[in-house]
Amino acid sequence: MTTESDISVDPRYAQSSGKVETLIEALPWMQRYHDEIIVVKFGGNAMIDPELIEAFASDIAFMRYAGVKPVVVHGGGPHISRMLDRLGIESEFRAGYRYTSEEAMEVVRMVLGGQVARELVSAINDLAPVATGTSGEDAGLFQAKRKTTDAAGNPVDLGLVGEIVAVNPNVVSADIAAGRIPVVSTIASDLDQPRKALNINADRAAAALAVALGAKKLVMLTDVEGLYRNWPDKSSLAASITAEELRGMLPTLESGMIPKAQACLEAIDGGVKHATIIDGRVPHSTLLEIFTKDGFGTEVTD
Repeated sequence: MTTESDISVDPRYAQSSGKVETLIEALPWMQRYHDEIIVVKFGGNAMIDPELIEAFASDIAFMRYAGVKPVVVHGGGPHISRMLDRLGIESEFRAGYRYTSEEAMEVVRMVLGGQVARELVSAINDLAPVATGTSGEDAGLFQAKRKTTDAAGNPVDLGLVGEIVAVNPNVVSADIAAGRIPVVSTIASDLDQPRKALNINADRAAAALAVALGAKKLVMLTDVEGLYRNWPDKSSLAASITAEELRGMLPTLESGMIPKAQACLEAIDGGVKHATIIDGRVPHSTLLEIFTKDGFGTEVTD
């Protein structure tokens, strides 16, 4: 007769018990997000590391089969920079945004829609064959006007960089309703110049789409651990921060972090319950954030 003490010393039991505990820990989060939309912004160096791309694709497939409705919004900064360098087109950043000339805009359009989107859709489809690529120009998804001021309201020339003024999520909603995983490229139609396109910030595009879709959560992958209350003091990493506190921190943030912080605030202000900045350099950081008690990175709350 096998007793409980016999089972407890069996190494197979100890190993299986740990796996069960992990699954049980995920249960309340699976209940919270079941049948809910979660918008995930994929970007940073995770986009150029094959292992991280595969891990991210696995996370998105897991979410889909766990009953969540994931929507992926991607930028392509590293890919765009690499292609611009190859073509001898200078890259310049102003106020945290890439200055985009007419020549550079052609590259942005080509790289985001023709390279990054295809690679990401293919990686997800290897595991969950329901991913589909969508451009922000499709069916009036993102509509923008040229951005002319920085975060402080000072005039700035960014070239063909747009500020989203309207979102029509119907094309994405149709994909979700059909059980697909939308993968959205961050290019917008220029409202002032029909048939022209504008380069839009992927963080803020993800926030705008999350609001328009009524998403439960926004998750943004980046190349840092999260938000620091007193950078560069790494001990000041915040697990959670209020929107009010983050607003006060905006003037002190590094320029590259400002659009991410703005995106979190815009999502929360628009009714999204949770907005989180996580470290995309860690494999499966998306699952750690969504399905574990401790989460991952910094969560912004209202």
